[in-house]
Amino acid sequence: MKTARIHIAIGGAVQGVGFRPFVYRTATNLGLTGFVLNNSLGVFIEAEGEESLLKIFLKNIEEEKPPLSVITSLEHSFLDPAGYDKFEIKESEMNDEVAAFILPDIAVCDDCLKEMLDPNDRRYLYPFINCTNCGPRFSIIESLPYDRPNTSMKNFEMCDDCRKEYEDPVNRRFHAQPVACPKCGPHLSLWDENGNTLAEKEDALLHTAELIRNGKIVALKGLGGFQLIVDASNDDAVKRLRERKHREEKPFALMFPGLNSIREACEVSETEKRVLHSPASPIVLLKRKDGNDNRATTISKFIAISNPYLGAMLPYTPLHHLLLKELNIPIVATSANLSEEPICIDEPGALERLNGIADYYLVNNRPIVRHVDDSIVRVIKNREMVMRRARGYAPLPVHLSDQQKVLNDEKILAVGGHLKNTISLKVNSNVFTSQHIGDLSTEEANKTFKKVIDDFQVLYDLKPSVIISDLHP
Repeated sequence: MKTARIHIAIGGAVQGVGFRPFVYRTATNLGLTGFVLNNSLGVFIEAEGEESLLKIFLKNIEEEKPPLSVITSLEHSFLDPAGYDKFEIKESEMNDEVAAFILPDIAVCDDCLKEMLDPNDRRYLYPFINCTNCGPRFSIIESLPYDRPNTSMKNFEMCDDCRKEYEDPVNRRFHAQPVACPKCGPHLSLWDENGNTLAEKEDALLHTAELIRNGKIVALKGLGGFQLIVDASNDDAVKRLRERKHREEKPFALMFPGLNSIREACEVSETEKRVLHSPASPIVLLKRKDGNDNRATTISKFIAISNPYLGAMLPYTPLHHLLLKELNIPIVATSANLSEEPICIDEPGALERLNGIADYYLVNNRPIVRHVDDSIVRVIKNREMVMRRARGYAPLPVHLSDQQKVLNDEKILAVGGHLKNTISLKVNSNVFTSQHIGDLSTEEANKTFKKVIDDFQVLYDLKPSVIISDLHP
């Protein structure tokens, strides 16, 4: 049989989704030799073996790719054999041009939830459990390629057990960059309003739940920033949160323990159910049920004043799941900020900016690299309409068709409008849109606006040759 070598270059959302482990397993199952690596353009593969097996290999890559991956380009060529003696995952390489897609943060998967709730699992009740199929991505990446030293997990050295999983090709955490456990990973702390530690780890979570039951406002450090949490049935607590945030009527988002809990308060279609359970796990605007229904009467009247809709979401991080499991009630989960300002992402900023708003702080020692708000979706005529594009969606690009392409050779920065701002970078045929920034009416918002522009230019390693500004306010 004829032996050959295939060279494959893949672009798209192929980093942080288990693509290299998938390629490794596919190649070794077919008895191929060679390597796979990440670079700033995507994934680069060389495989060697019988030509018929290489064709099967290529077909399997296209048809059986990891579910969270998106392939936008795949180029291959056949070459003479190079004499590889094994297949391996090589160290990542950097190129002058950056074209790889950065994946959004992904809601915790069912496998991780099952492990987290298993008393016999070493990650039992661990609020930072993750794997190749879920967990933080965009909020922890500092630069490409997507490897642990280029993330905010770089200072957490893996223990022997985590290292063994990380290096095991058949393990779900094979090359999962944020992999961690209670022994070596981030942990929780509960602080008072002055930053004094009151409890740590599991005790911090249990004390937080009790504070929420007692009507306190807790600032919780989540995936892409802090959230302000209160009991959604407590009129006094919700009203106090409105007053402190200077948010007179704008509705608060709610997080429910589960779908059945949402259905007690809202109408939920099959499409809305799918969106609620999707990897993006956004806030979904749902029609409220009549006030005579059970849960509809227990939601505070101050949540969404004179509004027929509620913004509902399900727990999307392990921490949220553990908190809602302990509480078993809907909670307000709103951005931790003064009205119209960007959300806080670090502890010093939270203590300063949320002074007088939050009573307590549930924090952790995993740094957030960039703010990412909760996304907001509304289903209209069974179509998912993204009203606020942030967690779970940003920064995946919009791909331009040939008819849509403008100024083909130019690298374009579009800075958006004054209200509900986002920025976008056009790189070749892709438009990378930032996470939601918000209204640019405050000094803090303008600082964030400039920071996001700088951040995107660093991430995608380019300086725009054209800058476009909208004429509308």
